[in-house]
Amino acid sequence: MESENNAPPTTLLDAVRYFADPDICLRFVAEMRWPEGATCPYCETRDPMFIRTRRIWKCRSCRKTFSAKRGTIFEDSPIPLDKWLTAMWMIANCKNGVSSWEIHRHLKVTQKTAWFLLHRIRLVMQTGSFRKLGGDVEVDETFIGGRARNMHLNRRRSKITGTGGSGKAVVMGILERDGEVKAMVVPTRRKQALHAVVKECVEEGANLYTDALKSYEGLDSEYVHKVIDHAEAYVQD
Repeated sequence: MESENNAPPTTLLDAVRYFADPDICLRFVAEMRWPEGATCPYCETRDPMFIRTRRIWKCRSCRKTFSAKRGTIFEDSPIPLDKWLTAMWMIANCKNGVSSWEIHRHLKVTQKTAWFLLHRIRLVMQTGSFRKLGGDVEVDETFIGGRARNMHLNRRRSKITGTGGSGKAVVMGILERDGEVKAMVVPTRRKQALHAVVKECVEEGANLYTDALKSYEGLDSEYVHKVIDHAEAYVQD
């Protein structure tokens, strides 16, 4: 991240001024995403045509247009890139961490928006990539916790308060075939929580494979959703 005098921004004010230029923001994201030059996210053709007036690219092969946001954590967000990149600068440069309230005050966004920015940026810093998973993607979740038979009786009584997943953490895993894997703890197996994670991590239009859990229903509006019922089989094709 370099300022106008080719020196990295050293203060928040420098970062705000630097990323106020939309061309700088676009170039920064494009270079981070495509260090060897822009590539079409649809057909992976190199060297697409850049339409400067619209700040988008047009593929010379499939003729589709796309922006630097396509297939990234920025894609479905109306928040401008200057807010995103300044928030990233704050998180990367504040040794003691940044709260959503600090981002809310400094960037003049709502606290809810600041929390959203913080959540997604931390996810990017964990994976090291702006890119969402695409192609063939498998999703599943499970309960993680100690086995009751291995616990002392007193601990078992305090920890095991019900059946099934009671007292255990819900861990969700998302695998891109021949690619990355993302795993995270989710608060619940309910539809709202699982759908939110899928939309956050998986590119729209991807082939999505899940089991027959009811919470995954409804994803076929944004993905090619294929379901395998484990009552019948664990693997198909």
